[in-house]
Parts: sequence; structure tokens; C-alpha cells
Amino acid sequence: MEKHSIPPYYNSDSEILILGSFPSIKSREIGFYYSHPQNRFWPVLSTIFNEPLPLTIEAKKALLKKHKIALFDVCKSCNIKGSSDLTIKNVKPNSLTKILKESNIKRIYLDGKTAYNLYNKLLKPQTNIEGIYLPSTSPANAQFTLSALINAYKVLTKNENM
Repeated sequence: MEKHSIPPYYNSDSEILILGSFPSIKSREIGFYYSHPQNRFWPVLSTIFNEPLPLTIEAKKALLKKHKIALFDVCKSCNIKGSSDLTIKNVKPNSLTKILKESNIKRIYLDGKTAYNLYNKLLKPQTNIEGIYLPSTSPANAQFTLSALINAYKVLTKNENM
């Protein structure tokens, strides 16, 4: 059983919450979200918001804060082989109560099918917020090119500065 070890990233201005399933081995080692060098999350965000690619955790947090984005994961703990979402079993979900109370979340997006399915099953009954599916930025999701991901994630820029 692996335990989630990265605190949620959010602040009182956060309006968008992006939930993954569970941090990769590399992200758990580094201590921040989407830290695997082949994950396309940061290149996608920097492109859609027309920002330089953030290379440090501080730069990543600054980009998120500027665009009112919070990050967390659906799974608090689970059985997982390596970093593969396809192997996730025995999930205990994270609570979103504190984030939702202490921020201004208006929309919840799910990074990948596993996160989307687990959110709908385990967290939506508590949040009553419709989760919006986004394709996974993981290198394992080879069917989505970088440009296809950028196109899908442009939805995050709609209603910016609501």
C-alpha cells in the first residue's frame, strides 16, 4: 500500500482544481506534482497560458498561483505497481473538504480516465461538483500528441479572471 505524500497545492484564490490519480514514483521522490521529466503537464500549461516552461517547484507554484489553479490527487493511498494508473487498486480517497472550504474552486478537472472514474465513484458524492475529464499528460498516454493535449487543456483558459 502506497501513501500519498505530497500536500495539496492551492491558495484562497484558486478557482480550478486539477486532480490526478496518484503521484508517480518520480513525483513522490521530488515532492511535487507532475515531476516525471516525460510528463507533459508543465509544457501543456506553459503553452496554453503563454508562460515560460517552469523548471523549478517555485516556478511551477508561481504559474499555478497566477492562473488560480490548485493541484491534488484522488487517491490518499492505494496499491500501485510502479507509476501505472492501470494497476491502481484498493483506493482510499483524499478528502477535498479543506481545499473546497479554503479556496474559491469553481471547476474540477480530472487528469486522465483513472482519475475521472475514481473521482466520480469516490469523491463526487461528497463534493456534488461535476468533474470534467481531461486526457492524461502522462508519457504512457501515447495516443495523445502534445498538440492534442494542448488543444484539450485550452478549456482551462476559458473564463480566466472570472
